[in-house]
Amino acid sequence: MAGGTFVDSGNAKQFDGKVTAFVLVTSFVAAMGGLLFGYDLGITGGVTSMDPFLIKFFPSVYKQMKGETLRESQYCKYDNELLTLFTSSLYLAALVASFFASTTTRVMGRKTSMFVGGLFFLIGALLNGFAQNIGMLIVGRLLLGFGVGYCNQSVPVYLSEIAPAKIRGALNIGFQMMITIGILVANLINYGTSKLENGWRISLGLGAVPAIMLCLGSLFLSDTPNSMIERGQSDAARKMLQKIRGIDNVEEEFQDLINASEEAKNVEHPWKNITQPRYKPQLTFCSFIPFFQQLTGINVIMFYAPVLFKTLGFGDDAALMSAVISGGVNVLATFVSIFSVDKFGRRFLFLEGGVQMFICQIAVGTMIALKFGVSGEGSFTRGEANLLLFFICAYVAAFAWSWGPLGWLVPSEICSLEVRSAGQAINVAVNMLFTFGIAQIFLNMLCHLKFGLFFFFAGFVLIMTVFIALFLPETKNVPIEEMNKVWKSHWFWTKFVPDVDTVTNNNRRATAQS
Repeated sequence: MAGGTFVDSGNAKQFDGKVTAFVLVTSFVAAMGGLLFGYDLGITGGVTSMDPFLIKFFPSVYKQMKGETLRESQYCKYDNELLTLFTSSLYLAALVASFFASTTTRVMGRKTSMFVGGLFFLIGALLNGFAQNIGMLIVGRLLLGFGVGYCNQSVPVYLSEIAPAKIRGALNIGFQMMITIGILVANLINYGTSKLENGWRISLGLGAVPAIMLCLGSLFLSDTPNSMIERGQSDAARKMLQKIRGIDNVEEEFQDLINASEEAKNVEHPWKNITQPRYKPQLTFCSFIPFFQQLTGINVIMFYAPVLFKTLGFGDDAALMSAVISGGVNVLATFVSIFSVDKFGRRFLFLEGGVQMFICQIAVGTMIALKFGVSGEGSFTRGEANLLLFFICAYVAAFAWSWGPLGWLVPSEICSLEVRSAGQAINVAVNMLFTFGIAQIFLNMLCHLKFGLFFFFAGFVLIMTVFIALFLPETKNVPIEEMNKVWKSHWFWTKFVPDVDTVTNNNRRATAQS
């Protein structure tokens, strides 16, 4: 392997400060934005496996599921374009919203974006809960998508900016933790409402609860010092920095933030700026990490889990309970990431998680191939079903302590202030674009690729693991305004990234000329 892949982050500048209760509480409230995304991921798959929901909105799918129409095999019984559009329309809306959210986050602050996201999600959840026709259902999904787009844009950036460098990873992963809790709560609600005639309305309508929590919580949040300086509120930013660091002497860090803001002001077009060669590392990882995150296949497991388990021969209750079990594993495994990401680093978790996911995907694909073959005819014994569930849970655990949280953490911490909003918008947009794509074509891919679908995702897991091993330097314990030094020390990225002094001098000349 080429030299320089492992970069010592210990020579980065370190600032004084404590881990204050204010920062912990603030981070917890902000991270609730992840509940919205997680709740929707968990609730959708369960609702689309409920008979009353299918009968009302997707009767053709219900007939296919009950065998009233001739289908190719067990693999194909949920293959329906309208059903997949219901699931995936949210992510298309989130993609569009992320670009509007980028401007809102930069001009009006991070907390405003969180409030707007919660408001969109609240209205969408209520529309879905009271839906009378497919049009009302899709409009509700689109509004949910706008909410997810705004929250996924603003929350990771907020957490990265407010956290001390030494625990930035753990606090940022609070966002992913809330996503996993949202998924688990949704699975439990689906399990409880599945026997009710209008249980799907309760499941969809309860999405209003996390939205209300976020809206109310965001009203009491303070914006980050970075955002305040960016909007010309320097005195308030200094006081906020003193409050979140728990000390009075914050001059060195405050000056770093001021310098970063001054540099950012010289950038008139952040979208154009991020395409410059000096930002190639940031553009690369803000694009490829969310791309690869979706091609792990995780959202297939998360929002189609009950459908997938039913397809593989689990009964109705068993399918929902299996989704609850995998959701519980998801939450527990995320704690592993919280307690290890700032100790062992981002690279270690990425690489270990990639190897474990690859092995599990191959095992699941092989088991399905041996039992269902190409014809799609077959069933699992109780012991085989439990073994399959074990491999799926091991796969979910690996994702939950690697690509799940790090897919949001790394892009949010690597961008300097002048391109941070643009970088995070790209991260969210790419994430939502491929979440939309995978959601839209998964059931069709399952129908045509059959067990080969799991080998398809395993191949991408192998590619992304090699990508991380070669190109991602370690970023733990590095202040986000000092990240340029990490890229400059890397064997590959050093050729694109100029020295800090060169950048500073160029900016001073540009300012003087203007």
